[in-house]
Formats: sequence, structure tokens, C-alpha cells
Amino acid sequence: MTKLSVNINKVATIRNARGGNNPDIIQVALDCESYGADGITVHPRPDERHIRYNDVISLKPQLSTEFNIEGYPQKSFIDLVKLVRPTQVTLVPDSPDQITSNHGWDTKANFEFLSDLVAEFTEYGIRTSIFVDADPEMIDYAVKTGTDRVELYTEPYASAYKKDPASAIAPFVEAARIVKKNGLGLNAGHDLSLENLAYFHQQIPWTDEVSIGHALICDALYLGLKETILKYKECLGK
Repeated sequence: MTKLSVNINKVATIRNARGGNNPDIIQVALDCESYGADGITVHPRPDERHIRYNDVISLKPQLSTEFNIEGYPQKSFIDLVKLVRPTQVTLVPDSPDQITSNHGWDTKANFEFLSDLVAEFTEYGIRTSIFVDADPEMIDYAVKTGTDRVELYTEPYASAYKKDPASAIAPFVEAARIVKKNGLGLNAGHDLSLENLAYFHQQIPWTDEVSIGHALICDALYLGLKETILKYKECLGK
């Protein structure tokens, strides 16, 4: 069954806008779990404009579901992940000044770098996932790094969904089949929403996990957090 990991970065953005601890990041994460989320995702960036490194450290002992830390593997990030030892680390090729992720790794050009990281995190008992585009060659090289999973960057699917769902999903189905054939786990994320998630899941039901933040938190402004999480899980057949 496909798990729903809730990315709480946007909640931290609201908190940071005023200082203090409102909303309380840890309480929101615990509430997400109690409402049915299968995991919590955070994406700490060097400028700590949303989730802060201290948040990540504080969250780990409080959570009862899977904890996924995603981000660019600079030294401070690597040290944080090794300290916290989450369930999963997702390696994302973000530059420090990026507003949000907008492409997957060139796994061919960065093969040695990624292979070394996978080996390092594996020694710490941390499941690894590499963020990739729906490109067969990039997936092939990701497989060779020894990673446990790949995460498909789904913004191109989300952008094209309204116009032609079948065409939008086609390259992702092909990519997902390659992942499955090679025995890797499959994650997906970026711009998945209540509008397009159910169709994605219907076409690629062997997806292990979807990580959703921005759209889910926006929906929660209208529906409430509990109802929103329930609706996203319905899209996953739960």
C-alpha cells in the first residue's frame, strides 16, 4: 500500500514569519500522525527559512511513523542526517538559493558522489532515496549507486495533468516500471494534489510512498488538517 508522508515545511514557514512557536511544529507532526499520516517529511535548507536543524533533531524522538529528511547533501546536511538517523534520507539536487526543487539528479554525471553517499548512509542504517526525473537513463544510473529507492519528480506530470492525463502520466509509468524491474522502491513527490493524486496512484499502484506538503497544507486551510489527510489517503485507496 502507498504511504502518505506529510511534508511540514510550510507549517514552519508560518511559524517563522512571526517568531515564537506558533504553530508548534512538533504538535502538528504528531497531529498528522494521529490523523493517519504514514510518515513525516522535512526539507531543511542552509538558510533555515522553514524547517530548522534544531526542529529536525527535536522531531525524531517524538515520531512514531517513518521520518524522511530530504535535501542537498552538503556537509552540514550529511552530519545532521547521520546524527538523527531517520528512516529515510532523500537526496535532492537543490542549490542553496532555490525556492523549491525543480529537477532531479543527473545521476550519470554525479554517479561517484551519489554512490559514496549511499554507502555512507547505509552504514548508519538509513534507507536512501535519490530524487530523479522520469528519465530511463537517470534511473539506470541511480540503480547502480546501490540506493534503496528513487523518488520521481512529479511536477511535469502535475503541470500537464489538466490538459491530457494519459499523456502526462505515460513517461512516469515507464519510469516506474524500470524502477520495479530493478527491484528498487518507488517514491513520488512535488505538486501532487487532491486533483491529480488518485489518477497517479491508479496508474502506478506499486508506488511505495508519496511525499506531499505545499498542496496539502493549502487544502488544510479550507478543510482542516484532519479532513485533508483523510482525503489524500482516500486518493491512495485507503
